[in-house]
Amino acid sequence: MTQQTSLPVTIDDIRQAEESIRGAVLKTPCLPAPRISKLTGADVFVKYENMQVTGSFKERGALVKLLSLSEEDRKRGVIAMSAGNHAQGVAFHSSRLGIPATIVMPETTPFVKVAATREFGANVILAGENVDEAREEARRIATEQGLVWVHPFDDPHVISGQGTIALEMLQDVPDLDVLIAPIGGGGLVSGMAVAAKAIKPSIEVIGVETELYPAMWGAVHGKDVTCGGPTIAEGIAVRNVGELTRQIVKSIVDRVVLAKESVIEEAINAYLIYQHTIAEGAGAAALAGLLTEKESLKGKKVGLVLCGGNIDPRLISSIVVRELARGGRMVSIRIDTPDRPGVLGDITTIIGAAKGNVVEVAHNRLFLNVPAKGATLDVTFEAFDRAHGQEIVDRLRAGGYTVKRLDLGQAITEP
Repeated sequence: MTQQTSLPVTIDDIRQAEESIRGAVLKTPCLPAPRISKLTGADVFVKYENMQVTGSFKERGALVKLLSLSEEDRKRGVIAMSAGNHAQGVAFHSSRLGIPATIVMPETTPFVKVAATREFGANVILAGENVDEAREEARRIATEQGLVWVHPFDDPHVISGQGTIALEMLQDVPDLDVLIAPIGGGGLVSGMAVAAKAIKPSIEVIGVETELYPAMWGAVHGKDVTCGGPTIAEGIAVRNVGELTRQIVKSIVDRVVLAKESVIEEAINAYLIYQHTIAEGAGAAALAGLLTEKESLKGKKVGLVLCGGNIDPRLISSIVVRELARGGRMVSIRIDTPDRPGVLGDITTIIGAAKGNVVEVAHNRLFLNVPAKGATLDVTFEAFDRAHGQEIVDRLRAGGYTVKRLDLGQAITEP
């Protein structure tokens, strides 16, 4: 393993960063999460970086970088590229320090992040379909206008700022066995790994990427990978990791885990239901990594970084409903019925008598595969669990109805 002194960031840099941002960035709590511990089998502690003013850890590294600028650089102004959280961190602290800021964001950035960045006083430019295309536009503008580049991850000051999270976590919970952090470009996990390994060399540091963007995994393993596709974790949807972060991750991060999109959704839902807190996709990636690796981490004391909570409220609603469906608590069925009075009432009575709760009904008469004197009912109902949902379906079938489970893809395959 590479010695700390040969890395581009040291523990002394991180301690200095901690001093420089003291009082300007919230020291967020790192608290036990007993219900997530029960879910995963690990002894889990969560670092709530979603409590920062901008809703994300990113303002730590952004502020450290801004504080390092000369007076001349501050007057010239800064430019940054970000899918949202780095943008808000740069915008907020630039405004506070009186530094003009231009932020280039991908056109696909959630509106909530674009609006928040503008509210913090930055000049926002939307360009490109992803962070890499936005980065190229930002570089062009920086050269054209002579602005100071504030990189979202591949900068020693930024990495040092993100490393302060690990300092705080080990101050609060010194006996952690494992730290898990998301990986986009690698600034967060790099800074945390430098700090954690210096304080407690035996600690295991795990980074988590979404399966759709395994850029750091590919860099670490020396393999060509394909990155792309719509992801709920747009904050870590990075095709090209940093040179500095690659060096650090390859040297001292113990492993990189790839999480499925469905598991990231599960993690967002778990934070909402069990911890009563909001996590965006990237913010929930550490928990998704734990869910992916729970067998190997069972019984260990694990620190998770909930690194951001900037998510579109409509997306949260969709995720909650999807998780109810995955857990068998929201059931969608299709019933072919004769088109006569009382049928709908009979169906809802059967569901209600079985303690199900009807959520939505669609009554279709115009489907061409439905007899002229027939109708199709699409019914969505809530159940206590998967077994209860199947019990209600069985009762409907016992009542003489042909029921197809839409949530299980049986609308075509089942007769």
